Order: sequence, then C-alpha cells, then structure tokens
Amino acid sequence: MPVPVERDPAREQTLGGIFAFSAYLLWGFLPLYFILLAPTGPWEIVAWRIILSLVFCALLLTVTRSWARLAKIFRQPRILGLTVLAGLTIYVNWQVFILGALTGHVIETSLGYFINPIATVLLGVIVLHERLRVTQWVALGIAGIAVVVIIVAYGSVPWIALTLATSFSIYGLIKKRVGPSVDAISGLTLESLWLLPVATVLLVVVGATTGLTIGANGLVHAVLLSLAGVVTAVPLLLFAAGARRTTLTVIGLLQFIAPILQFVIGTTILGEPMPLERWIGFALVWVALTVLMVDSVVHARRLRQVSRAARAG
Repeated sequence: MPVPVERDPAREQTLGGIFAFSAYLLWGFLPLYFILLAPTGPWEIVAWRIILSLVFCALLLTVTRSWARLAKIFRQPRILGLTVLAGLTIYVNWQVFILGALTGHVIETSLGYFINPIATVLLGVIVLHERLRVTQWVALGIAGIAVVVIIVAYGSVPWIALTLATSFSIYGLIKKRVGPSVDAISGLTLESLWLLPVATVLLVVVGATTGLTIGANGLVHAVLLSLAGVVTAVPLLLFAAGARRTTLTVIGLLQFIAPILQFVIGTTILGEPMPLERWIGFALVWVALTVLMVDSVVHARRLRQVSRAARAG
C-alpha cells in the first residue's frame, strides 16, 4: 500500500499564488478575445462557453483518469449543492462580463474587478461575521464614496461593475468553502454540467431570433469560437487550484492584475471615454485598495511575528 505523500504548506501556498497569478493574467486579456468573436453576440458566446467547457473538462477527466473522483462528489450532497451555487454565480459573472465587453463597457468591467477585493472583505462581514479592523472599514468607506461619485457623475448605477464584483466574490467564497473536497477539474465539470440546460435554452432562443453564427462566418471565426471552452476553462481551473492552496489575502492582492490589464485595454486599445468624474471615482477605488493592501500586508506580518514568538516561547 503506497504511503501518502505529505504536502509542504509553504510550497502549496507558493504554488497557489502562481496558479492564481496566471488565472488573473489570462482574465485580463479576455475582452480582446470576445471582441474578436464578432458578430457572435453575448448570449450565444456564453452558451458555447458552457458547452465547450464541459467538453474540455470531460476530455481532461479522461486523460487524467479522474472520473472516479467526480463520482465520489455525487455521494456528498452538501458539496454537490455548493457546486450548483458556484455554477449559478459563475454564469451571472460570465454573462455580465461579456455583455460589458461587447457593448463598450470594458472600463466598467475593470471597475468591477477593482471593487472585487473590497466586496470579498464585505462578504466576510456579512456571511462569515468577521470583525474588521479600522483600516478595513476605512477602505470600505472610501470605496462606497467612489461608487457614489460614479453614480452621480453618470446619473446611473454602475450595475455591470457591481454585479461582477458581487458574483465573483461569492464564487471565491464558495470555492473556499468547498476546499480540497473538489479538485479543480471536477468542480468546473459540475458547474458546467448544471449550466447545460441554461446553455441549451440560450442557443434555442438565439437560433429562433437572430440566428446562430457558429460555422457561418469563415474558418478563422469558427476556430476562435470553438476555443471558447479552453479559454474559459484554463483560467478557471488555475483559479480554483490557486484558491484551494493559498490564502484569501494573496488572492485579494493578485486580483489587481486582471482589472489593470482590462483598464489599459479599455482606455488605450478600445478608446473608451474617461472623463474627469470617472477618473476621480477610479482614483478613490485605487486609494481604498491601497489602504486594504497595506493593512493586509501589515496584519499578515504581525501574525507571523506572533507565531514565531509563540514557537520560540
């Protein structure tokens, strides 16, 4: 009987950070990929993302001979229920993100992911009843002011940004709750499986109204669209693998990578407008994130010092 190999916690955390970094890097360039899929609309794109992600995961399960691990999850009702919730939240995130990317709101999608770490902290208070430090409350207050500034400047609620921040912070919390009970491939397989009826309805509606575009716009377009499963699955698998191995603090810090890239793409490549009011709103969000980041680093350092002192004593 083989002896189980003990995993080094420090190595696992480092590996988790690398996985999460890679996921956010890929997510940062996603708007450009979806824009390349024109004339395919956001509803059809999401439907193919779901179906092709499921196909890609099934192939991975076959190659890695992991079907037994997937079957084991079906004997755990609580964990299975959490994967259903994860699937629903990631669908909302996918749909809103693509709607934003294809309607000239890439900068607003970046705002959503800038707010995401703050939403994660707020979620910890509401759901996990965590007690915040003073600096964390300050960061939340500044972020709230930023949202008010953007609402007043534009005369409308930045619903794309708020929905993305809320849905992905909930998704991250669910992934943390699931923990090592569900590996990355099995998790995404189940999430895609639960969303299969949604994808079917979307394709039927699109086919009956505007018509499906897959295979109707040349070979290059067909190939790009067929890669939707890989493009969707790879960063999600990396994120799931990272979230299970590293801390929420590390995940929160790395979350800046994707929105920075999206913000740069929106302002420079796509030429979306950035009036003064929007700059002020974004600047306040960045100040809030800086406060949150500094607090997280200082707090983590204090915990390490206390831990060392306890071991030394």
